[in-house]
Amino acid sequence: MGRLASLLSVPCVALMAVYAPSVRAQNASNGSLPEPPAAAACRESASEADLPAEPLAKALRLYRAGDFDAATESYRTLIAAGTDPAAAYAGLARVYLREKSVDDAFAAASKAIDLAPTLPAANVAMGEVYFRQGELQKAERAFLVTVRACQADARAYYGLGRVYRVTSNYRRARIAIEKAHSLDPDDPDIREAWMETLPRAERVKYLKDYLASNAASGDEERENLEAALALLQDDADGPANACRLISDVSSTESKLDMLLYDPTHVRGYGLKVLLNGTPANLLLDTGSSGILVDRRVAEKAHIKPLVEHEARGVGDAAPPSGYIGYVDAIKVGGLEFRGCRVEVVERTSVADSDGLIGGDVFSHFLVELNFPDAKFKLTPLPPVPEEPGEQAALESRASETVHLHDRYIAPEMESYLRVFRFGHALLIPTRLNGSVTKLFLIDTGAFDDTVSPRAAKEVTKISPDGQTHVHGLNGSVKQVYRANKVTLQFGHFEQKREDLITFDLTSMSDGFGTEISGTLGFAMLQLLDIRIDYRDGLVDFRYDPNRFH
Repeated sequence: MGRLASLLSVPCVALMAVYAPSVRAQNASNGSLPEPPAAAACRESASEADLPAEPLAKALRLYRAGDFDAATESYRTLIAAGTDPAAAYAGLARVYLREKSVDDAFAAASKAIDLAPTLPAANVAMGEVYFRQGELQKAERAFLVTVRACQADARAYYGLGRVYRVTSNYRRARIAIEKAHSLDPDDPDIREAWMETLPRAERVKYLKDYLASNAASGDEERENLEAALALLQDDADGPANACRLISDVSSTESKLDMLLYDPTHVRGYGLKVLLNGTPANLLLDTGSSGILVDRRVAEKAHIKPLVEHEARGVGDAAPPSGYIGYVDAIKVGGLEFRGCRVEVVERTSVADSDGLIGGDVFSHFLVELNFPDAKFKLTPLPPVPEEPGEQAALESRASETVHLHDRYIAPEMESYLRVFRFGHALLIPTRLNGSVTKLFLIDTGAFDDTVSPRAAKEVTKISPDGQTHVHGLNGSVKQVYRANKVTLQFGHFEQKREDLITFDLTSMSDGFGTEISGTLGFAMLQLLDIRIDYRDGLVDFRYDPNRFH
């Protein structure tokens, strides 16, 4: 979402107001640790009784082979014949999710629950639908229904692993995924998640064997796996401490530079970075991942191409071509790193700047974005008790040794908000008009707060807006709307908005695998001093109302 700009100037937003902590309470359970996924009393493996009957097994094989039309027809035939209809509806729900038909998936999963409320497949299918809808607490409860009953369902453990991961409980996520893989190693989703837990050398071997077996379900999967293999092999050939801090300081502070639409409107803040000694002013963008630069900067910095890659962002056009490249040295303030990767897009400009730098690049640090004072600061994260310290690095290359731990909330961070982390994206529960809570992306690269049409229609009216033009890395957004009156409430803050920009965020939601209902964008975030702990999924917003009148 961060690769986004409006062709119109953005008006100043209303002042923030202190808000009672009810949304904070809604958010607090994100830091809790559900019970471990494997209980000693439970069976350690599935029995033949847990395996689907042959008609269901055939439909499942079609689904796993990527033949979704045939799988749909098989499940519908079973439903019409009355053959295990609840299990067939559960399987159908999963097919609909893969086809990105979320409403149909919800209807199918609901039917499975109606027919067999205690059936593991039904509860797990509903949990997977809840996860895609952004109802992550409901998803967790649905998966736990099966796990707590000691029913050996691999997808229940896989689903819990996904929940643990986005709540920054990485140790528990790994335990859950390993349990899922032990129950069903042939499930492609489980296999992919399990593969990511392997050490680098084992992952390279596994990918080579998998690609040689021609088991990939389509051209897109094969291309993605081949690209992942190329990068992993490059990691294996590179130095052990790739993209590691080489300077003798662990903290730094830099000035942020205003990036303007015009002489009177700020569209974002840039961070000065040296790539192989070549200066670049990169838009600081919590809605993007990694470092992305345009072709001009890449040529000046002599960035070595490693693998072709399409840069994806907002817009309805095809993503621009580009590649992932290698940089010998990156310098940010007083910190210098060696042997890192950047993404290059085949354009002469990115978001009207030299490029973008995602906040996730600095996930080994406590990141402070002090927009009112135009300052960027990196300081060490509090050490996790009883865990070995890790050398500071940029999130650029795969690490051979990873010390997994669950979310740690240091005493000095008790007031921080717990957020969900989907890769680079930080999603915060946000209440709309005091009635419904949705997940919003914290996006310093977005021009303003936005809301999706689906979410807006639940609380207000929307109308077409043919005058506002929204464009991102993938071109212009075709249909833009305005939401009439929306009050956004997150953490201890609220903001009342009229005519809030509204456009479809389905492609973004599909990409992350959960519903993103809007963004908290720069026009509002520029009023705040923001502290981010990417490691533990914690964010702190500080606002001084005396600075803004």
